[in-house]
Amino acid sequence: MSHIPHLINGERVAGTGRTADVFNPSTGEVIHQVALADRATMQQAIDAAKAAFPDWRKTPPAKRAQVMFRFKQLLEEHEGAIAKLISEEHGKTLEDATGELKRGIENVEFACGAPQILKGEYSRNVGPNIDAWSDLQPIGVVAGITPFNFPAMVPLWMYPLAIVCGNCFILKPSERDPSSTLYIAGLLLEAGLPKGVMSVVHGDKEAVDALIAAPEVKALSFVGSTPIAEYIYSEGTKRGKRVQALGGAKNHAVLMPDADLDNAVSALMGAAYGSCGERCMAISVAVCVGDQIADALVQKITPQIHELKIGAGTSCGLDMGPLVTAAAKDKVAGYIDAGVAAGAELVVDGRGLSVSGNENGYFLGGTLFDRVTPEMTIYSDEIFGPVLCIVRVNSLEDAMQLINDHEYGNGTCIFTRDGESARLFCDEIEVGMVGVNVPLPVPVSYHSFGGWKRSLFGDLHAYGPDGVRFYTRKKAITQRWPQRASHEAAQFAFPSNG
Repeated sequence: MSHIPHLINGERVAGTGRTADVFNPSTGEVIHQVALADRATMQQAIDAAKAAFPDWRKTPPAKRAQVMFRFKQLLEEHEGAIAKLISEEHGKTLEDATGELKRGIENVEFACGAPQILKGEYSRNVGPNIDAWSDLQPIGVVAGITPFNFPAMVPLWMYPLAIVCGNCFILKPSERDPSSTLYIAGLLLEAGLPKGVMSVVHGDKEAVDALIAAPEVKALSFVGSTPIAEYIYSEGTKRGKRVQALGGAKNHAVLMPDADLDNAVSALMGAAYGSCGERCMAISVAVCVGDQIADALVQKITPQIHELKIGAGTSCGLDMGPLVTAAAKDKVAGYIDAGVAAGAELVVDGRGLSVSGNENGYFLGGTLFDRVTPEMTIYSDEIFGPVLCIVRVNSLEDAMQLINDHEYGNGTCIFTRDGESARLFCDEIEVGMVGVNVPLPVPVSYHSFGGWKRSLFGDLHAYGPDGVRFYTRKKAITQRWPQRASHEAAQFAFPSNG
């Protein structure tokens, strides 16, 4: 068993003695202990960032981008080692872990364009001999708090862009699977990032509260559950911080009667059961328009759920690994119990699964409910596990009303061959990310990621153009040089170009 330290000012810091266990969810064994920061340890990182900021903000964007180019190369060279660390501590399959890392690298690629994205705007002669321009300037010390389900990708949504914009960044990753995050931060230092510009500080609520309370931290970015997102947004904005807090989700897939059912079923299998359902973009509700498509879906998807290949996350060729913790497994099993008690039809039951050789792992099989109704908790709550619910409605309008009435508005999709239905759905659905025959409509790195309603707190989405806006402040500059020989009288009317 090894000790996982903090990374502060370019050095590994053991911490003050408080630790948490890190488990291998495939075996149920404790494999590491991670340091948990107190306020004093967090202040060390804040002080290092504050000291590094003046020089880093003056570093030309092209030089900052060169660090990101080298960082991208190192990530690609160490892909296998990073994926193994993710799988070992999170439980997701090696293929899924590799895919996560690749999507994270896309955001590093976007950050490599710093000279372009930070250019600002310029207008000559907005008035007589007057020029005007806007300048995108860094905020200062900023921080990110990231979840367990994407220990590589979600941090890479944040700090590469924040750093190339000229800020110094403090990352508080999930204490459940911190090794890959720390490893990747080490590669960023190897790529030439100056000490203090980036620190990784592990911790629990005490560390989060320290970031919220610190006046030196000007902006906070968070991805996780809605109650915590609401807390961070409320407490952070109360202190004058800029906050971007992404919360929970309940993502619906609408199946129209004309859907290509074979392709829809394949898409739903991956979207509902990939990464054991532990994705904020996972499809957990299939809304079938009409009994005919619902019956056909149940008939076609049921045998495929039974055939899911489930095993230890670090193995190859699997469809699904374990849930991240024993508590997570018990929580999802509790939702299955509640669905049965509420009267939903349990078509496939994932409880009681035992994986040979890994009997103590946190495994649940794929689960399918039919004839789910909106008042059931398996419909209303974010389960965050391998549970797919089928809801039957009579029309597309009924399906859209169902989705629009839900408190979350993160992601959704529609499976159809009809352009009119797809266009209506895209226009009228009250959800932030929409797919047409695309089950996981996660935007590419040069767009931005974020939901509506109680899935997002704050005005700006994550990464992409909104990420640039979040990590910079725009300064408008107007400049005039009077002619040397002229004398100008005082002007008391408000100036205009007329």
